[in-house]
Amino acid sequence: MYMPSTSLLRQPKAVWATAGASVVAFMGIGLVDPILPSIASGLNATAGQVSLLFTSYFLITAVAMLVTGFVSSRIGGRRTLLLGLAFVVVFAGLAGTSGSVGELVGFRAGWGLGNALFVSTALAVIVGAAAGGSAAAILLYESALGLGMACGPLLGALLGDASWRYPFFGTAFLMAVGFLCIAVFLKEQPKPARKTSLLDPLKALGHGGLASAAISAFFYNYTFFTVLAFTPFVLDMSPYRSGAVFFAWGVLLAVFSVIVAPRIQERFGSLKVLGGSLVLLAVDVLVLGYGDHTTAVVCTILSGAFIGVNNTVYTELALGVSDAPRPVASAGYNFVRWFAAAAAPYFAPRIEEWTGSIHIPFVVAAVTAVAGALVVVVRRGALARDAEELETKHAVEDSVTVFAN
Repeated sequence: MYMPSTSLLRQPKAVWATAGASVVAFMGIGLVDPILPSIASGLNATAGQVSLLFTSYFLITAVAMLVTGFVSSRIGGRRTLLLGLAFVVVFAGLAGTSGSVGELVGFRAGWGLGNALFVSTALAVIVGAAAGGSAAAILLYESALGLGMACGPLLGALLGDASWRYPFFGTAFLMAVGFLCIAVFLKEQPKPARKTSLLDPLKALGHGGLASAAISAFFYNYTFFTVLAFTPFVLDMSPYRSGAVFFAWGVLLAVFSVIVAPRIQERFGSLKVLGGSLVLLAVDVLVLGYGDHTTAVVCTILSGAFIGVNNTVYTELALGVSDAPRPVASAGYNFVRWFAAAAAPYFAPRIEEWTGSIHIPFVVAAVTAVAGALVVVVRRGALARDAEELETKHAVEDSVTVFAN
């Protein structure tokens, strides 16, 4: 799996344009982290209400996974990317004009639709066009994810210190630049011979290996987004300090997803690495919930390392474990896991309200991480066997560009 850096960096302009726009798209996920308390204050909203910014975003993203392949296989990958970017530009800009938390939640939902159209198709573009096959493509995609997740909180802090509205306007501007880059450098590719139906991603989940990977990732994503969406309220820091914490978190995420994960996978195997990383993430989250403020900061940053490893391994499993075309398998997998990303920001603050304890949401998050590891252990035979059997088939797929996610 490990790819030399020289191979990774020698890519066509179209790949770099798509990866660069992907960085900005992923910035939008963590952008609101350091300004969540500021948004709550500015719009007279509770933590639970503000957490709906994540819930609406990822709920629409999850459902849209069934639509992206249907759209891109009919209008082409390039037009789908541009359509998604246009949605993000419009709704990110509108989010900055919100007069109530309800409006902001609604605009984030439209933003989520655009992000789903862009991000899912971007992965197919990079897999199809990257030099070095799927291994290089996955590392490029995870690099964009890690860099975006690191820079999102930093941008949110820098612009949000003046006003919570500015990060949304900044994202709209950057995505407009991404729109221009895609329009200039990415040429339209041939459409797939077979159009993707709305039900294809759901049918792909009938494969036991893919369904197991998706269920495990569902539990893991609940833990992931408890850290991302609930921890800022627990840390209760200024936008600058919170942005610095999540920037360091994002740097670890990027380093471990791109550099560390491939090396330890090569040595220990993907499933052992994934199971071990999930258990370590559970321990880290539990300590985060019960430690003092300094401990919580350290554990928040450290969680980025485990999340980075998990993201890379899960992406590989989703793309390689089933006999469905990679974009279709990825759509089905993402459809399942993003529901957890929508659920965690909603339930974490409410669990605190129901129990009267700030610790319990992290206990729940630790339990879900362990649940994800148990799925990997119980289904390890099917996951490993199917991935090995299908490696040759997917290697052939890598030789053509696929725009069906």
